[in-house]
Amino acid sequence: MVNRSFVQHRNPPTSRFIIRKSFSPFAVTLFLIFIFASSIFVFLFCTRNILEDEQKPLFSKPEKFQSKPELKSVDHLWNAPSSYGFHPCVKPTSRYEAAQTSDHYITVRSNGGLNQMRAGISDMVAVARILNGTLVIPQLDKRSFWHDTSTFSDIFDEHHFIKTLQSDVKIVKELPKELESIPHARKHFTSWAGFGYYEEIARLWRDYQVIHVAKSDSRLANNDLPLDIQRLRCRAMYEALHFAPPIENFGKKLVERLRLRGERYIALHLRYEKDMLSFTGCTYGLTNLEAEELKIMREKTPHWKIKIINSTEHRMEGLCPLTPKEVGIFLQALGYLPSTLIYIAAGEIYGGDSRLSELSSRFPNIVTKETLATEEELKPFINHASQSAALDYIISIESDVFIPTYSGNMARAVEGHRRFLGHRKTITPERKGLVELFDKLEKGQLTEGSSLSDHVQQMHKNRQGGPRRRRGPQAGIKGRARFRTEESFYENPYPECICKSKQQL
Repeated sequence: MVNRSFVQHRNPPTSRFIIRKSFSPFAVTLFLIFIFASSIFVFLFCTRNILEDEQKPLFSKPEKFQSKPELKSVDHLWNAPSSYGFHPCVKPTSRYEAAQTSDHYITVRSNGGLNQMRAGISDMVAVARILNGTLVIPQLDKRSFWHDTSTFSDIFDEHHFIKTLQSDVKIVKELPKELESIPHARKHFTSWAGFGYYEEIARLWRDYQVIHVAKSDSRLANNDLPLDIQRLRCRAMYEALHFAPPIENFGKKLVERLRLRGERYIALHLRYEKDMLSFTGCTYGLTNLEAEELKIMREKTPHWKIKIINSTEHRMEGLCPLTPKEVGIFLQALGYLPSTLIYIAAGEIYGGDSRLSELSSRFPNIVTKETLATEEELKPFINHASQSAALDYIISIESDVFIPTYSGNMARAVEGHRRFLGHRKTITPERKGLVELFDKLEKGQLTEGSSLSDHVQQMHKNRQGGPRRRRGPQAGIKGRARFRTEESFYENPYPECICKSKQQL
């Protein structure tokens, strides 16, 4: 039999013809043109997406987070070191008794500049407490290099000073008239004297009603004094010795102006002034004429020791203020940007603008009192160096970072106050180590860049103002000379006035 189903599915001759006819050359050409056009469209579309993707990171973040890594990279330059829970503690202990009325009086002539006088006055408050005497408001130094005629009330808030310490020491503005003409015991108290020394001095009350103190600076030991005496020194320095309202208010106004210029600023105590260079005998970077001028000035200043100073050796030991050029290199190596706002807390820089330009060429955003205030605003402070220094002190205390270029009285006072207020960031240059690096730069043995930065940053890793105990005398030094090598109480009032106990300010 024939399979019909098979015969039925076979294509007839006409059917085969029709299929061949549908794939004519013209149709094929149109089909190829369509495929080609489609390919070009797809290619262009995909290429655009590829180009757009190459302009974006693979794992892109929202726009508002893009700047965070950059900000974080400079935060460590401004952030204060951890205080580890330490806080001010200056309240008297339970054994402390209120001040007793006394008919014995202590008069004082405070010597030196502003911060030398502040430390001396705070010491005299403690001495008056030990001697159980009434303290007469101190007379300020008018004979030193600065020739400032300011009185106590011109610089300090006299009423606040007396009121704040009324439970500690009786303080009066003047010596009673009837005691002015009687014999006084005139004493030049021993430097860095301890509690026992003043117990011996108290015997003078048997023969005298008034003791006159010729100098006030460094009259008390830094260490080994009763806790209540140490805390009294802190109350005097940080709570009682407020600046006079005109100074305090104007100082705060200048701080506000700085904040308007930039959120954060460095207070740079650039101690490159004529008096300091003359006193230290540091002449590195100066002309022969300038060096001779400083030598003559030192020899003509009565209260400065006339001695031959080897400027090169002095500098190598780290005993000279950093020059403006060295400060610029130092700040750059630490990582501060050229746009950093820097307030110069100092008097006139020796060499003027030409020498200051060695710093401003690297950090042009430099300001001083003269650029922050008008001539009219500064007029009351002309010829009053201590009042002008008080403005620098206020601005330095409130700064985000304080950097002193020399360890003088102001540098020590500001550092100690910033420690007391919560260990605000204070970078103290390691001058001896820096001089070695600077000399290598000068000789071409080292170049500025990452290598120098690594050296400088490592050198100052633990010199940021964080909590630490006050340093004692240098090893190997005996006798009274060891007291001179101790760290100043007012430079670091820890542990007596800074602690972790529950007692608060």
